[in-house]
Amino acid sequence: MAYRITDDCIACGACAAGCPVDAISEGDGKYVIDAETCIDCGACAGDCPVDAPVAE
Repeated sequence: MAYRITDDCIACGACAAGCPVDAISEGDGKYVIDAETCIDCGACAGDCPVDAPVAE
């Protein structure tokens, strides 16, 4: 199961900086996670100040 980023995202980039497989990129107003690349490690959820990444 990959993570996804909810609309709570404030586009700070903390999740992308902490992703060990570079699965997160800046999207339109929020960051997005590539489900094919995501290894479900949860690093993004731990780094996010607003808890926007959630497990699918």
